[in-house]
Amino acid sequence: MLRQLKGLNWFRKSHPIIRQNRKYFEEFSQSRPLADYTFVVFDTELTGLNRRRDRIISIGAVKIVDLRIELDQVFHQYIRPPNLEHTDSTLIHRITPEQLRTMPAMEDVLPGFIQFCGDALLVGHYITLDMNFLNRAAREALGGTMSNPSIDTMRLAMGYKEALFMDRYGHNKMSTSYNLSDLSREFGLPEFKPHDALEDALQTAYLFLFLVKKMKKGKIRTLKDLYQAGRNVDMMY
Repeated sequence: MLRQLKGLNWFRKSHPIIRQNRKYFEEFSQSRPLADYTFVVFDTELTGLNRRRDRIISIGAVKIVDLRIELDQVFHQYIRPPNLEHTDSTLIHRITPEQLRTMPAMEDVLPGFIQFCGDALLVGHYITLDMNFLNRAAREALGGTMSNPSIDTMRLAMGYKEALFMDRYGHNKMSTSYNLSDLSREFGLPEFKPHDALEDALQTAYLFLFLVKKMKKGKIRTLKDLYQAGRNVDMMY
């Protein structure tokens, strides 16, 4: 009983922006035309992949409105983690503790990012990883998690390529790469700098729009169509 009361108290103390975020999706519908939805494509850079120990140190995001990338609507912020130290990931994204020393902490960044997202659907490449870190940070800093539905372009690409190979060869080709950069080169998309949160978000935005137009030969009209066309699409409510 005490544990239940503590949980209830924790819920009531959630940040106003978390409560507002929940309200956006109380009556969410998948049946509207895709162009009616706003999408926020985002990526994070991390100190590492340990979900208990590591932290987000950069968030980059761009909006898609009317199925067009809005380059004047971007979010990009470096974040100071609780422990400033070099990790193996430093060699990948090259964001050093010295660069982060004067940056704001996560609790100061998250409200702005959630406000930027508003009632948009979230899109990312292997988005489950980013959402796990993002929602853990939201629970710690704001007393709740984001309610925005999300779409994973990696799983969307899997569904598209599996269907493509089935049509051409009658079987699935499993030995293929679903790395963001590899997929972008394969599909002839503009290439951006990897391991930079904003640049990866832009890369993912181009991939997302490519897949939306290509899947089912452009016959996808609604969000529900997208979900049904790519059975591997990761939708979280």
